[in-house]
Parts: sequence; C-alpha cells; structure tokens
Amino acid sequence: MKHVLAPIAALLALALASPLALAQKKYDPGATDKEIKVGNINPYSGPASAYGTIGKTIGAYLKKVNDDGGVNGRKINYISLDDGYSPPKTVEMARKLVEQDEVLLLFQPLGTPPNSAIHKYMNSKKVPQLFVATGATKWNDPKNFPWTMGWQPNYQDEATIYAQHILKTKPNAKIAVLYQNDDYGKDYLKGFKDGLGAKVSMIVKEVSYEVADPTVDSQMVQLQSSGADVFFNITTPKFAAQAIRKAFDSGWKPVHYLNNVSASIGSVLTPAGLDKSVGLISTQYLKDPTDKAWEKDKDVIDWTAFMKKYYPGGDLTDASNFYGWVVGQTLVQVLKQAGDNLTRENVMKQAASLKDFSPAGMLPGIKINTSATDFAPIQSVRLIQFDGKQWNGFSEVMGQ
Repeated sequence: MKHVLAPIAALLALALASPLALAQKKYDPGATDKEIKVGNINPYSGPASAYGTIGKTIGAYLKKVNDDGGVNGRKINYISLDDGYSPPKTVEMARKLVEQDEVLLLFQPLGTPPNSAIHKYMNSKKVPQLFVATGATKWNDPKNFPWTMGWQPNYQDEATIYAQHILKTKPNAKIAVLYQNDDYGKDYLKGFKDGLGAKVSMIVKEVSYEVADPTVDSQMVQLQSSGADVFFNITTPKFAAQAIRKAFDSGWKPVHYLNNVSASIGSVLTPAGLDKSVGLISTQYLKDPTDKAWEKDKDVIDWTAFMKKYYPGGDLTDASNFYGWVVGQTLVQVLKQAGDNLTRENVMKQAASLKDFSPAGMLPGIKINTSATDFAPIQSVRLIQFDGKQWNGFSEVMGQ
C-alpha cells in the first residue's frame, strides 16, 4: 500500500506546486524569459540637444549590463528615440514606443514640457513613466499620477536653497532672474519666490525667454540694466552658456546662481568660457568626476573605465554622462527587485520600494528612498562654487 501511496503523494505535491511555479513568472508586454524592452525619449536634436548624451550614456551602461549577463538572466532591449525637445514629437514617440514597440516601461524621458505632454497618456495606458529626467515638482503625485515618478531633486526645493543662501549672505540683495517660459522655468521661479518669502521684493527684474529664441542676449541686457547684484540663471545648457558669456563680456558681475540642470563643465561652462564662469554657484547631489577630491575614488575610477570602454566618444567633463550612469543603476535595481514578476504594476511597486539605495556615484550622505506616498527619490543636495577649473562643495548636505 505504501508503494501505491508514494507516487500518488508525489503527483499531488507536483499538482499543488504547479500553480505556484506558474505564478512565479508574470509578464506584461515588453517582458519575456529572455528580454526586457525599455523605451527612452531624448532630445538628440534641437535646442536641448546637449542633453542627448544622457540617452547615449544610458544605452552604453545597459550594454555593459547585458554583457555582464543582463538582469536576472534577461537582456535589456533599449529603444531610444529623438523628440528634439518638442512636446508634440514626444507624444508621437511615446505612442510608438507603447503601442508599436510595446515596451514594458518608458525610462528617463527628458524635459519638463515633453514629459508634461505625455503625462496623462502614460497614466491612462498604465505604462510606467519612470525616473523622468526633469526635477519638476509635479512628478511626485502618486495619488493622481501613479505611473509617473521623478528621480532628481525637485526644482522648487533646489531654488529654495538658493534663496535661503542669498538671504543669509546678501540680505540686501537686488536680484535679477532669467527663466525659461514653460513649466520647468516656472517651477524653479516658484520655489525661489517661496524661499524668499516676505523678502520676495528683493527681485527687481525677472525676464523670460522661449525655447525657440536664438539667443538670450536682449534679456541679459535688460537684467543688467536693472542694477541687480545677484543673478539667478534658470536656463537649459545652450542658453546657460550664452547667459554666462554675456554677463561676463558686458562687465556685469553679480553673484551668479546657476540651476543644477546646467551645471556641466563640458556642455555649459566650457562653451561659455571657464574663465567667464568663475564664481558660479550651483548644487550637486552626485560626485563630480572633474573634482580632484574624487580622482582616486572607486566610483569615479569605475565610471571612467566604463566610459572608455562603452562610450569612448563621451566627454569626461560632461556631468550629464555621469548622471546617465547613476540613473541607469537605479533602473537596474528596480528590475532586479521585480524578479520574475515583470508586470508594469510590479515595476512601479518596486520603484516605490527603494530603501536607502545608494548607487555608485552618489555623494556621501545622499540616498534614494521612495514609498507608495513618496515619488521623489532624491531630496538632498549641497552647494558648490566654480573656481575656473572645477566645482568645489562649500556646504553640508541640505534638504531631507
């Protein structure tokens, strides 16, 4: 009787295990046993094309990941498209990636106006719009937009830190502001005014520019003529370089605050002129590979080796290339955590379950934390100042 029961028990155990075994692997479009399709949209052309190198660095990093065996045995199929920083084009590219290429998720689409254009679409389709490359505050809204998540410190918090620094160091300042006339520029401006609080009247002139403008020279003339001795420069790389150069060439020497998204030596300060960039103040949350303080740091050494092998044409002085490497690690961490449950819902669940994650390249003391009610992964920065050769940190880590 024992011999009869043994195979029956074995069959029963197998039958009970089968649903569990089947349940271990769950896939949505874009995921299989061998592949994970990841979509990306970057401005490889147009007025914000300096950021295109981020998309290239991410692609290079994911190739390295694939060469190392992929994520949980699956290779990442990275599909990156050019939208020229044009919101209507972004919509077209997002539709192609979601409906034709059937990607599992959209990772690091760049820019506030482009992401705003696909915000409702991605959420209606229930496809992750993950770790968007923009610090607009609105990406941290899990209640109304549960499929969209930011990554970098938000613009309002960053601008508030500049305002607090001005109040502390130049309490009688006259401030001029140049900002891009869209959600990105207005988000920074709101945070700056909130930070100044009752002292908002310190702003004596604010002037905007359009992305389609060829230069910001006329705006800079207006700002200089205001008599301001502090300048908050809220611009993307092309216009940031123009503004830095114009201020210097015209003899205007305000205390110059430059938003983090344009604090790249390679794509902004070098075109503007390193000598013309001396004294600039910005923020930082990643290590700066141009800073001699990090030249023997393992993270910077590893990144340099990675760049030389996988992206040899990439500029080692461009902060965007370091950024792309770090944010790429964050995606891989989420996919690792997702395991064999590669549904879009679980991707967002894992993205919202990062606890003290510290990818290589992050400044000491800054960690990534998310939750179901907190879609703002990085919330700390430090102030930095440019000395003509490199950025130097001069404050403690600030923020949450």
